Amino acid sequence: MTMSKKRAIRKQQDSNQEINKVRNRFGLGLLAFMILIVLWEIIARFSGWSVDIFPDPITVIISLGELIADGTLLRHTVASLFRVTAGFYLAIILGIPLGIFLGRLDSMRYFLNPVIQFLRPISPLAWIPLAMLWFGIGDPPAIFLIFLSSFFPLVVSTTVAVTNINRTFFQVASNFNFNSMEMMTKLILPGIMPEVVIALRITVTIAWLVVVAAEMIAVQSGLGYLILDSRNALRMDYVMDAMIVIGLIGLLLDHLMNGIGNRESTRWGTASGY
Repeated sequence: MTMSKKRAIRKQQDSNQEINKVRNRFGLGLLAFMILIVLWEIIARFSGWSVDIFPDPITVIISLGELIADGTLLRHTVASLFRVTAGFYLAIILGIPLGIFLGRLDSMRYFLNPVIQFLRPISPLAWIPLAMLWFGIGDPPAIFLIFLSSFFPLVVSTTVAVTNINRTFFQVASNFNFNSMEMMTKLILPGIMPEVVIALRITVTIAWLVVVAAEMIAVQSGLGYLILDSRNALRMDYVMDAMIVIGLIGLLLDHLMNGIGNRESTRWGTASGY
């Protein structure tokens, strides 16, 4: 058997093993959801609560179909995704460059770090009254709150990632006369990518949590608003529908970020030992 055939067979075996792993993970995850639905049905059936207080899975699925059919669910979902996207990308655009800047300049890090650490623990929800006064009612206050929830974790994570890069690498780059752009594209960005991707995965989940809370107060659309409006109308089935959609979208966002993190182009730092 030639070497090329052996490599092809080994590659096929590795591919089959990876497929089996994916199937096993999917199967276990599906089993967990099935158990959760069974427990939900048992509680709804034997708890003594009425369907208006704790609706069973069938009732929730039927009402979910109603929300999909009349376009209500799509409208609120799109509104929430727009706010999360706007606030999250704004945090990326401003937070990651600031983190790189602070990681490279010790004096500026010592100067700004106390302020960042002072503001970072303040819950984004604590800013709601000020956000409503500054931006009024609508998308801007919600986007601002999402931005705050993502900005500080990204700044801190990026700063730490830059400071963790082996200083010998910068010395080698200087010996090769790297200019600022080459230093950024060939050393800093590949070096911080693994930690930044992990930070993005965490912060996008935080942003998704914050938008739901912000929509209960500052706007009149979105999944958070749907939950609040349905509660006021005593439609707990609609409340659960919105909760299910929130969970599914959160699961999808986490899966997408995890997929980005598993790409070889984002694992340079990990492969290099830091």
